[in-house]
Amino acid sequence: MHEILQERARATRRSLLEAAACLFAQQGYAGTSVNDISARSGRTSGSVYFHYASKEGIALAVVQDGFAAWPSLVTRYGDQSVPPLERLVALSHEIARALAEDPLTRAGARLWAERHTINVDLPDPFVLWTTAATRLLAQARARGQLAADVHPAAAARTLVRAFFGFCTLTEALEGPHALTGRLPDWWQLILPSLQRDPRSCRIPARPTAVTRPSGGNAPASEPRLSARTARDRLTARSAEH
Repeated sequence: MHEILQERARATRRSLLEAAACLFAQQGYAGTSVNDISARSGRTSGSVYFHYASKEGIALAVVQDGFAAWPSLVTRYGDQSVPPLERLVALSHEIARALAEDPLTRAGARLWAERHTINVDLPDPFVLWTTAATRLLAQARARGQLAADVHPAAAARTLVRAFFGFCTLTEALEGPHALTGRLPDWWQLILPSLQRDPRSCRIPARPTAVTRPSGGNAPASEPRLSARTARDRLTARSAEH
């Protein structure tokens, strides 16, 4: 009986969290009330307050729940047989997709943007992104793929901030579903400045495949990346194992 009650409690908390995430993403923190969350989830207001002490507590839980998925997301892009810069591009596509489609990710981004209106300290989402980008850039340097004047930590900070700004402005001007379609344009400008040999990197407007120069094996320091298909390629690799 105790296990049944625990499972019901988990299901209730989850339904409240998902309802709150959808509302926060659509209406913002100030535009969402506890009664809204209650109505959206089909639970009573008493149930909301039983599981979360306040609306601030729900907002914090939404952000923390989104963070909980981050380690598994980064792990999916740990295949050492794929060039690090290619994994960085693929990871950015996954993040852009989540910002466009996943309610928890969208809610987390909006709540952080509205953090000054919320009476609770929200964790900084950029620390995790920057750490992952720094690691991948450092791997690229170790393989001789990174431009000599690019320093992984500093470049990662700039990349993450520029990426988030790009996503925010693209969504504001064109809507969230434009993000993944516009991202290859962004990488077409950014990626050559990161690579040791920019001439080896060709990102067409509508890339279709990840290719290597003809005539044998390509040097590890000169990958040719396809920004749009990198995520699909890595997903296929994961499915083979």
